[in-house]
Amino acid sequence: MPSDQSTWLISVPDNGDTEGLHHELTTKLTGTSKSVLPSNLAQLSIPSFKTGTLESLVALSEELPKQDTFFTATVAKTVDTLRNLLNNDPTKLSQHILVNEQPVDSYLLRGWSWNEGRYGTQRSLREMIDVLVKEMTSIDNVMKNKLNNYNLAKGSLTQMQRKKTGNLSVRSLVDIVRKEHFINDSEYLQTVIVAVPKNLFKDWNTKYERLTSMVVPRSSTSIASDDEFSLFSVVIFKRVHDEFAQKCRDNKFMIREFTFSEEAIAKQRDELQVADTTEKELWTELLQLSRTNFSESFQILVHLKVVQLFVESVLRYGLPAHYTGYFIKPEPKATKRTLTTLQSQFAYLGRRSNPDRAKAKNGGSGPGDDFSGEYASVLEQEYFDFVLYEIPWIVL
Repeated sequence: MPSDQSTWLISVPDNGDTEGLHHELTTKLTGTSKSVLPSNLAQLSIPSFKTGTLESLVALSEELPKQDTFFTATVAKTVDTLRNLLNNDPTKLSQHILVNEQPVDSYLLRGWSWNEGRYGTQRSLREMIDVLVKEMTSIDNVMKNKLNNYNLAKGSLTQMQRKKTGNLSVRSLVDIVRKEHFINDSEYLQTVIVAVPKNLFKDWNTKYERLTSMVVPRSSTSIASDDEFSLFSVVIFKRVHDEFAQKCRDNKFMIREFTFSEEAIAKQRDELQVADTTEKELWTELLQLSRTNFSESFQILVHLKVVQLFVESVLRYGLPAHYTGYFIKPEPKATKRTLTTLQSQFAYLGRRSNPDRAKAKNGGSGPGDDFSGEYASVLEQEYFDFVLYEIPWIVL
C-alpha cells in the first residue's frame, strides 16, 4: 500500500475527456461536486516524450529505481543538513525548505509543469535521464565538499573552545595565568603550574616544599580555583623539573606544562578568533547552498518521477503515448479510502495492462513467461491498474 506520508503521482491513459475525469475524481475523493479541485488533487501534465524501442524502455525501467533511490537520498541529505544547521527548529526550517521560493505542496499542487527550457522533450529519454543524473550528481558532490569543509572548521573551533571549558586540570591557561605569575629570564629557576584536587589542598601545602630538593620555600601561590581544582604556581630549580613532576604525579598533583609567552598567547587568541569567524562564514555559505540545492534537487527528483511515470505507462498501456496524470496528497487518516476510490475508478484499465506484466505480478505462467522475465526487476513495486509513484513528504 502506498505510504500515507507521501504525495502520489498517478497516470492513466488519456480518455479524451480530461475535464470530466477531473470532475469525477473530485467528487469521489472529496464527497462533493465542487467544480474547483480540492487542494490535495492537482493535474499532472505528462509530456509526450520520445518512446524509443521496447528494449530501451525495459532497460530504463530497470535503471530508474536505482536513480530514484539516489535522487531521493540526495534530497533527504540536504534536508538533514538544513535541519542540523538550524538546530532542528521547525519554524526556521520551513523558511528554507522551499522550491522556487514556495512550499513543496504549492510547487506540486499549484500548476506544476515540465521544465522544457532545461529538459527539452526533443531529447531521447536516455539523454534526458543522463542530464538529470549529471545535475543531481553535481549537487551531491558540491554538498559533500561544502559539508566536509564546514565540519572540519566546526571541529577545529569546537576543539579550541573545549580548551576554554572544563576544570582547571584540562582547560587552557591562556586566559588564567599572567606574566607576574612567572619568573622570567632566570638561568637556574623556573615556575611550574600545578592543578591540585580540592580534597588534597592540605597535602599540597604540607608536601610541596619536600617533594624534591631545590624547591624554593614558600613559593606556592594560588592562581585560580573552581569546583574541583585549585591552580598553584611554585618555583623550583630547573635541574629537578623531571623529578618534581614525577613526585607530583605520585601524589595526584597534576603538572600543567605551560611556558608563558605573550606572543604565543596572542597567537592562540587570534587563532580562536579566526576559527570562530571561519566557522560562521562557512555556516552561512552552507545554509545558503543547502537552501538553493534543496530547491534544485527536489525539482530534479520530481522530473525523474515523471519520466518513471511515463516509461511505466508506455510499458503498461502501450501506444499512443498520451496519458493523464495527477498529483494526489492523501489525508493521512483517509489513505486507504483514497486508494480504494482510485482502484474502483480505474478498475477498467486492468484489461489494458500488458497481460504478461500482469501475469508476472500474479505469479502466473504461460506463453509469455520468457517475456515477463525481462520485467522481473521492474515488477517489484505493488501493482495497481493505474501507474503510481510516490514523493516522500518533507517532514519539518
